[in-house]
Amino acid sequence: MKQNWLEIILIWLTVAVMTVALVATVSKANILGPFAAVLAGSLALVSLIQLFRAEPKGFVRRLVYVGGGSYLILTIATAYLWLRG
Repeated sequence: MKQNWLEIILIWLTVAVMTVALVATVSKANILGPFAAVLAGSLALVSLIQLFRAEPKGFVRRLVYVGGGSYLILTIATAYLWLRG
């Protein structure tokens, strides 16, 4: 499971970096589409890694952790944008 945590944390870091880049470059009115793409991309990346790993044990757990963490990162960024005005 330790390797799985490394994989999950690296995906969370990628989501965080992409979120910061989007907040800096995309207008508040148009941010929801790119945020949805980042969330979908994080889940797709976990699925792609799973496809090459061919080890079904723990897949749903990794999917839930990556999806939940990515959603939390994007929720915090959305709250920041709303509070910023």
